[in-house]
Amino acid sequence: MKASRLKQQFQLRYGTVSRVFRAPGRVNLIGEHTDYNDGFVMPAAIDLSILAAVGPREDLRIRAASLNAEGEIEFDPRDGKPLNRWTDYVQGVAHELIKGGCRIRGANLLFDGDLPSGGGLSSSAALEVSAALALVAQSGLEISSAEVARICQRAENGFVGMRCGIMDQFASCFGRADHAILLDCRSLHHRYLPLPAGVRIVVANTMVKHALADGEYNVRRKDCEAGARQLGVAALRDLSVPEFERQADQLPQRIKRRCRHVITENARVGLAAAALERGDLKWFSRLMEESHRSLRDDYEVSCLELDVMVELAAALPGVYGSRMTGAGFGGCTINLVADSAVDSFRDSLVSAYRERTGKEAAVHVCRAVDGAGEWLGMVMPEGLTSALRAPGREC
Repeated sequence: MKASRLKQQFQLRYGTVSRVFRAPGRVNLIGEHTDYNDGFVMPAAIDLSILAAVGPREDLRIRAASLNAEGEIEFDPRDGKPLNRWTDYVQGVAHELIKGGCRIRGANLLFDGDLPSGGGLSSSAALEVSAALALVAQSGLEISSAEVARICQRAENGFVGMRCGIMDQFASCFGRADHAILLDCRSLHHRYLPLPAGVRIVVANTMVKHALADGEYNVRRKDCEAGARQLGVAALRDLSVPEFERQADQLPQRIKRRCRHVITENARVGLAAAALERGDLKWFSRLMEESHRSLRDDYEVSCLELDVMVELAAALPGVYGSRMTGAGFGGCTINLVADSAVDSFRDSLVSAYRERTGKEAAVHVCRAVDGAGEWLGMVMPEGLTSALRAPGREC
């Protein structure tokens, strides 16, 4: 994926020069399905991303197209009618900017990316964040990176209909090279945790795509909200594991399992952060294993292919931990693998997975990178551009 190629294609299509903005995807080391329960997560932005090229129009309409998809759409950003296409994420962001009082200008947008769709690496959040940065810059606005994340989350919740938490958008905005983010999803307080030297993040895609907006993801959230009400708390993050265990028997069995996953997963995030800070990869690996088992058995968001991939990876040399990452129902696993073992890990995992499932896995060896920002030539700047990072007025 090349920003220079995207700029060339933009000029051929629209006849004007463009600015290009990049938003990375993310992996989540641990802390799954806790973000929309006001809980704790540990994501890292990765070097798979979506680029958005933007240029001016003379009217107030927005046109969006992608080098990865056929066709284009043109819309009035004041309209609130999703079309059940990938462009709903772009339209939703524009709609939320206007709802928030922003005066956005008309724009042509052209997207490109190497982030797989439906793989659990937050391609939707990267699309939203890249679109938001492009529209904000094109309109001459100043919005903090935290507000960009909130706007994008609201677009996905309200316009697209996916009731996600803020983790994905926050990680795309706030990533830091060679670090994970320990994030409190209620307060947005966060700190950075250095990733261990000599260890790579390896993402293995089961090639089973999830479709969540109209299905089980939203059901899980409703279950958690019902459990919190019955337990008398604002959100499940307000209960410790012992407090939950004293009250758990009052819950219906399915709700009990959902709550148990979220509450124990929050505890695992804290233990994992401590393990990472002291370099205890053996303990971190155990916590990843427990997390996957909880997601499989209590939250029931795994699938055969994810379970097989985690089982195969855990048995390979040089692996410090493996689990599903993302919402589930397909998608990817995250694996922490020693540098020296990456090549053999990739070859062995692809071969064994093919033999067990008949499917061809895609393996990405990733690194943690800085968050979203403008492409300014041959290199990506660190973090957001100064105009977007400024603490000035918000719309």
